[in-house]
Amino acid sequence: MFYTAFILGLLGSFHCIGMCGPIAFALPIDRKSKPKMVFQTMLYHFGRLLTYSLIGVIFGLVGKGLYLAGFQQRLSILIGVLMILMVLVPIHIFNKYNFSKPIYKGISYVRSKLGFYLKKRTNSTFLYIGFFNGFLPCGLVYMALVGSIATSGALEGALYMFLFGLGTVPMMSAAVLAGNFLKGTIRAKIQKAIPVFVVLIGLLFILRGLGLGIPYVSPSDNKLQISNNAEACE
Repeated sequence: MFYTAFILGLLGSFHCIGMCGPIAFALPIDRKSKPKMVFQTMLYHFGRLLTYSLIGVIFGLVGKGLYLAGFQQRLSILIGVLMILMVLVPIHIFNKYNFSKPIYKGISYVRSKLGFYLKKRTNSTFLYIGFFNGFLPCGLVYMALVGSIATSGALEGALYMFLFGLGTVPMMSAAVLAGNFLKGTIRAKIQKAIPVFVVLIGLLFILRGLGLGIPYVSPSDNKLQISNNAEACE
């Protein structure tokens, strides 16, 4: 299911432009030198990917605990349902329960750090901006983190989030290097299409959990069954 992470990042990158675009446009890149522009932009992306990967490790470990408990298939179904609900449930309902409040101080710290580094122009600045940018609250990142839980391992969770971040790189790079180049009407149409693809990815997770024996889409979980039987014999 790792390909779903890249697809989610690739398609969701249009959403990223709306959320993180102001930061990307404000990057103090050296526009007089194209090699420097590219290098500094890649440092920014590396910082974001590093953050996503580190968070993926944590959520992958959560998934590993559920995997060892024998919940992998049911977990995949649950995650697919959650992804679909996050699209179908009106946003104002989620806003009633501000999940960011418990970590408000942390978010304030991240924003202050972003403001500090946006005023600097050293190469390391771009790495730090990307690193702290990755901690900002984002609905799309939350969806990717939900998917990383289903990977059932620290390294797998990190890889899932890395691929998600990698999917956002092409469009975010274009935003940094070329500025706000997409017309509003085009962006609006793409934004409307993103929820459709999120629902499709959610359906893929559900199919995976059903274990229908379809290669790459819904493989049977024989290994899990064997593992559970072995534990039962002990």
